[in-house]
Amino acid sequence: MNHKLMQSFMAVAEELHFGRAAARLHISQPPLTKQIQQLEQAMGVRLLERTKRKVELTAAGRVFLDEVRAVLQQTEQAVELARKADRGETGHLAVGFIDAAIYSVVPSVVQRFTKRYPEVELSLTDLRIPNQVRAVAERQLDVGFVHPPVVHNALKVESILVEPLIVALPETHRLASEAEVALADLASEALIQFPRSINPSLYDEIVGLCRSSGFSPRIVREATPKQTIIGLVSVGLGVSLLPACLQNLRRSGVVYRPIQGRTLSIDTSIIYRHEQPSPVLKAFLDIVRETTQKDSNPVSLQAS
Repeated sequence: MNHKLMQSFMAVAEELHFGRAAARLHISQPPLTKQIQQLEQAMGVRLLERTKRKVELTAAGRVFLDEVRAVLQQTEQAVELARKADRGETGHLAVGFIDAAIYSVVPSVVQRFTKRYPEVELSLTDLRIPNQVRAVAERQLDVGFVHPPVVHNALKVESILVEPLIVALPETHRLASEAEVALADLASEALIQFPRSINPSLYDEIVGLCRSSGFSPRIVREATPKQTIIGLVSVGLGVSLLPACLQNLRRSGVVYRPIQGRTLSIDTSIIYRHEQPSPVLKAFLDIVRETTQKDSNPVSLQAS
């Protein structure tokens, strides 16, 4: 069934006047009359009773009008949904993130994205880096927030945030009153760190930084997620070296201090597949860049 014919019929059926219907459709009356005749011939039923004085719907015409309205409305909705999908305004997006990112960029990115694209279904999953890499490569996730290095031929790695390493101390600690803490002052301290398996590169960088300051770190406990580490610090079981974003995790009994002198730059990056991103992923990536551009120019720990 030709949509143009249905639109012509609906105009006549609603106006019950060929002249007004033709004006509404921005055509002349003779072509409109011919279209209605074609429609009736194609259907094999009379839809309109026409006299010199009036136009009326037949019983078949009244039923057909209801169905035509529904079909045209459905068509308009389909067109609008397709346009929204093309603009990235509808669909589903699966996002992975490391636990540290929930204290840095993820909340503000999600807030801005959901405000601008409320019809996109957004799923968020806390995953370790190797699991995110595999999930993005295998299309189980669309994008992930990770600490590099990430080496995978199918993935792009884009740095979005660089932050320093800081130290988390019990508030009763001897160094808690210092404005900055020299790393060498932690030589005898019990350290609580994340397991090396979570991020071998960053773990080794932290150990190397301690050794360059003249001591081998005394890691007495390993814990995950980082909220657990902060909880252990709060009860005096040790201190911890963590990304600066963890300062956003306010916990009674814990203070955070910058490290004096040279320290690590910890990179947070997004990973996504090399292929052309879908409209909804492109919209999300644009929001990530827009949200993080106010930060200082990031320099990745990895050449991606």
